[in-house]
Order: sequence, then C-alpha cells, then structure tokens
Amino acid sequence: MISWIQRTFQQHFKVVFSVLLFVTIVSFIMTIGASPGIGTAGTKTLKRTFFGRDLERQSTSNYLFGDSSLSAQLQMGFAGLDSSQLQEYGMQRLAALSLADQLRIPAATKDEIATYIKNLRAFAGSDGQFDASRYAAFRDNLRTNPRLSEDDVARVLGDDVRISRVRQLLGGPGYVLPGEVKYQLSAADSSWTLTIASADYAAFKPDIPVPQDALDRFFTDNAFRYVVPPRVGVDYVDYRADDFLGAVKVTDAEVRAYYDGNRARFPSPAEKKAADKKPGDTAAAPADNPEADFAAVRPAVEQALKLERAQRLATKAAADLTVAIYDDRLKPHTPDFDALLATRKLTLKSAPPFDRNAVPKDLGWTPQIVDQALQLDANRPVSDPLPSTGGCVVLFWRETLPSYQPTLVQIRDRVVADFVENERRKLFVETGRKVRGDLEAALKSGQTFEQAAAAIKALPLTVKALAPFVARQPPKEVEQFDIGSVVNLQSGQISDFQVTENQGALIYVKERKEPDLSESSAQFAAMRAQIARLNASYGQNLALGEIVARELKKGTPPGVTP
Repeated sequence: MISWIQRTFQQHFKVVFSVLLFVTIVSFIMTIGASPGIGTAGTKTLKRTFFGRDLERQSTSNYLFGDSSLSAQLQMGFAGLDSSQLQEYGMQRLAALSLADQLRIPAATKDEIATYIKNLRAFAGSDGQFDASRYAAFRDNLRTNPRLSEDDVARVLGDDVRISRVRQLLGGPGYVLPGEVKYQLSAADSSWTLTIASADYAAFKPDIPVPQDALDRFFTDNAFRYVVPPRVGVDYVDYRADDFLGAVKVTDAEVRAYYDGNRARFPSPAEKKAADKKPGDTAAAPADNPEADFAAVRPAVEQALKLERAQRLATKAAADLTVAIYDDRLKPHTPDFDALLATRKLTLKSAPPFDRNAVPKDLGWTPQIVDQALQLDANRPVSDPLPSTGGCVVLFWRETLPSYQPTLVQIRDRVVADFVENERRKLFVETGRKVRGDLEAALKSGQTFEQAAAAIKALPLTVKALAPFVARQPPKEVEQFDIGSVVNLQSGQISDFQVTENQGALIYVKERKEPDLSESSAQFAAMRAQIARLNASYGQNLALGEIVARELKKGTPPGVTP
C-alpha cells in the first residue's frame, strides 16, 4: 500500500498520502494489540457495540479511520484531520448513516453523486469552481491502485450524499435574525477611516517610589515567582579537539577529496567576488580554474579536515573514559576514580550549581549538554560522551540542591526591579485611560484629533492617519491591535487604551461608513445565507454528537468508561 501511495497520490494529493499512511499505522497497531498472546486479548475480548458495529473489531476501525478519512479529505480539499478529530468525524458519520437507514433515505443515484462531486473542495480549482482536470487526475490514479477502486470511492461518496440529507434534516434551514445579519455586515463591510495615536512604552519613565510595606505585599503576593528550582552541580572532563591536532596527519589526496566533497564550504576568492557583485556591474566574470581555486583555499580545507578528525579523536577518547569507568564500576569523586583521571592525565573541572533557566554563560555548553547534566543524579552519575563546540565533554554528578524559597532580603534588588516594572505598567495604563478622557473632552470643544493629541503632555503621542479600509482587509498598522475594540464605535469616537508589549495606542474613528444594510440587498442575502449555513452546521454537529454519546453509553459494558 505504501508503494502505491507514493506512486499515485503523492504527486497530486500529498496530504492524502500522510493521512492514509496514518491509517495504515493505526490499523497495524490495533491489529497487534488484538493479537493473541499480548496482554489479555488472546483470552478475552471486550465487546463494545456502536450502531450494530463492535468498536473493538478491526473492521470497525478500518471504517472509522478508512472510509471516514477519505470522506473528510474529499470534502475538505485534503486539508487533513488529526486522529481525535477523525475518530469523532467517523462516529458521527456512522451515526448519520444509521439514522438514514431508520428514515429510509434511499441510496444516492449516479446523477446525485456526480452533482455532489462538483461541490467537493478536493476538486476545486484556484477560482473555487469544479476543475475537471483535477478530478480526471484523481480517477487516473485510482486505476493503478490495487487496494482502492472507483467502486470504493463511489460507495464512500454515496454514503456522503445520504449523510448530507440527514444533516440537512437535523440542521433545518438555519434560523437567522435580521439584526444578527446587520451586525455581521456592519462589522465586516463597513469602511473605516482611522487615526492611531501611539505612545512608546520605553520612553515612559515616571518616578516610582518603593515603600517597604508595598514591596512586602508585592513579594508575598508573588512569592511563587522567586522560588529557586532544584539545581544540579556537575564536574566534567573537557576533551578539546585542538589538543588532538598534533596527532592528525593528512595526505594531499585526502585534502583534495575533502575539498571536492565540500565545495560550498570553501568558496574561492573569485567565487566570493562574484557573489558580492553588485547589480549593474558589467565586469567580466573570472575564468573557471579549478586548480587555482583549490590552491587559494587549500590551507583552510586542510585545517578543517584536521579539525574534523581531531574532533573524532576527542570523542573516541571521551568514549574510552566512560567505558573504563563502566567496566571498573567506578563512582565519581572516589579514590579509584581520581586515580583513573590521574593515570590519563585528565583535569576534573567544576561547574557551579545551575538550573535550566540559569546556566553559567562561560561554560559555553549546548542545550544537549545542559539537558544531560540536569538528568544526572546519584543513580546515574556519569553522562555519555557529549559533543561540544570545541570537542567532547563527559559530565559527572556532584550534587543536587533542592528547591527553596529565598527571603526578600536575599533577592531584594530583583524584587524591587519587578515591583517598579509592575507599577510602571499599571501607571502607563492609567495614564492612557486619562489621556483618552482628555482627548474626548478636546474633541467636544471643537479641536481636531491631531490638535488634541499634540497638546497632551502626560504621554507623548505619535499620530498616524490611515487610509480608508474595509474591516475584512485591515492594514498592517492595525493588525497588532484589537480591531474588535472599534467595531462598536461610531464616527468621532475613541477606543479604549490598548497596550502591547512595546507601546500603547488609542484608535480614533474619524469616519465610519456603513454598508447597505437593507434586507433587499444582495450583500444582506449573501450574509444571511452564510450565517444560516453556520447555524445549521452547528445544530447538525450538536444533534449528531448527542446521538453518538447516547449510543456509546448504551453499547458500553457496565464498569467500562465510554
């Protein structure tokens, strides 16, 4: 099956490839889990019925993760679902088919299936309309598939047609109030002309006193922020690649072979000059001369090759040390361990205790080394050889310090800094709210927004007027703000003070033009139909979800969680 997927679907429907591969894996896992001899599956099988199907049987699993995955992919344009969504979709699909049988909804005809296919996203072109060539390519792929035939696809599509009828009955027409349509139309299609007055948070530097009682309360309320997590102290042996360079010998042939295999790493001076060539430069490119190019970079190539081999020697030496420690069952910081290091002329270095968020920068360790260090303890005191930026390192556990709560005296500077920053941001917000009131008062007195903003002293404002736009397509300048805060505003009104990480802003609605909200307009009819579909879909999913829950509860043996 895997080879078929690679040959047929991958070129046209890459997401289908990943989903069907997932189906294969899930089926394989569930087959193993149900095989005799593993756990208790060989002696006793739990039966859980769901609309006449046993959820513990492979055939039901194949349906939930097979037919349902293909159905979902065809409807969603191969967008894909995760495993939990796929299982929920499959159960709702099975519930809808059972309900279709109860309601005696007839099987879909070929014409109905053909019409249904033309509305599937999987076969829609760039314009959103049915693309016959995409559908033809899909059918061509099916002809070479030994496991999935056109009849199988037709069966799934036929089921989907019946399910669509059931869902339509469950969802109804999708009732929509005229006021809801007008609100959505106004929010989406109104034309806005906005002016943004922003304040730079970094420039807001008020004097903030630090009363002791206020600092004490702040520390008490935020003590959890200052808990020092467990820290590990390790010693280490550092094998530097540079120390092994003297033992590395390379031949001219090896250097040339290394150069030929890594040309991109060693651009010649001529290649660098060509890469730095400016547009419009008509100077002739230098003639290609491989031998001259190699000669120009040979020292760098040789050094890189030697360093790479020295790195291997450092790694081997580190591995030899860990093997010797393991074979002799040595524990760090014992006389025998110290004697081994002395015999090998190794120096044991020490790192101060640290946690993941406070690693001494002078160590220069990679995240992998830090992660390994934090996993060491008395039961696992020696790490594996770990590649470092300059060679290889072996870590040895020394101590683990428990978590503790420091006192205010111990970390006073840090708490004071946090207190000041907290008060500063609170004051920034309060000032912004006051500025909003001052601007509103100035507008009522007849000033323009720009004039009012220029007169503000408490919070220097930068004013930028935006070109008119429709809410469906907001400009980049407003993407960082909550555009929903102005949806309910009218011309001449100002939004609440919004604070982002680096600035605060007030949005002034200079002008708002409503779209045509008459119930006879084409826009009103289109929006009403869109909301109706959403409401109907919500009702369908809610009803099918309740049916699924009831059936799961009914078919689950006592004492077993559905």
